[in-house]
Amino acid sequence: MCDKKIYKYELHCHTSEVSRCGTVSGEQAAKMYKEAGYDGLVITDHYSPMTFSPLTVCRPQKAADFYMSGYESAKREADENFTVLLGMELRYYATANDYLVFGVTEDFLKNSGNLMAMYPRRFYSLAKKNGLIVVQAHPFREMMIRTNPKYLDGCEVYNGKQKSESESQNAMNWAEENNMKIRTSGSDFHRPSNLAKGGIATTRKIKTNEDLIEVLASGDFSIIKDSKITGG
Repeated sequence: MCDKKIYKYELHCHTSEVSRCGTVSGEQAAKMYKEAGYDGLVITDHYSPMTFSPLTVCRPQKAADFYMSGYESAKREADENFTVLLGMELRYYATANDYLVFGVTEDFLKNSGNLMAMYPRRFYSLAKKNGLIVVQAHPFREMMIRTNPKYLDGCEVYNGKQKSESESQNAMNWAEENNMKIRTSGSDFHRPSNLAKGGIATTRKIKTNEDLIEVLASGDFSIIKDSKITGG
C-alpha cells in the first residue's frame, strides 16, 4: 500500500441533525474530517426507536427526509476530493445491539418499511436483496449480544469509543472464529474529541456506494486504529 496513494475513509459518524447524542452538524463533521486528512466519510446516524417519533415512522417519506438531513448537511462539503455517503446504525425495537449498514440509498429508506421491526434474519435477507453490507457495531461493548454470524457480513473490530483494548481483541477473535472477512473500524464520531480515531485506509478511491461495497467485500483495506493505520 505504501507505493500508492492511500485514501482514508470514516465508516462510523453521527450528526446532530439526526442522532440525539450527536453534537456536531453533518456539514461541520465533514469539514473536520477534511481538515484531518480524510478523503471521505459515511454518515451512519442512529436508525433506532430513539430517533423517530411513532407518527414519523408511519410516514415513510417524512421519515426518510428526516433521517437523511444529517447526510444532506454533510454533502455540502462533498467535492471531487471528498466523498460523503449514506449509511446507518440500525437498532431494532427492545434490543441493545447496533448494526452498521453500508450501501444505503434514499429509495431503500422510502420503500423498505419500518426497519426497526425486522430483526436480524429478516433484515439481512432484505439487505442482501439490495446489495447492502451489514456489520455488527462494537460487538463486545457492555450490554451487547453477539448476533448469529449467518445474519452478518462482518463486525466492527475497532471502535473509537471502546473502553479497553480487550473489546477490540475480542471482536477480532470473534471475527476469526466465524470466518468473517469484513472487519471494519470506525471512530463512532459524536463530538470533536472522537475525530479521526478510526476508519479504513485503502489504495482504491471510493466515490460511490458501489465503490465502498466493492472495497469492503474485497478486503482491500487496512483499518485505522487509534488514529494509526494498521494491518487489521
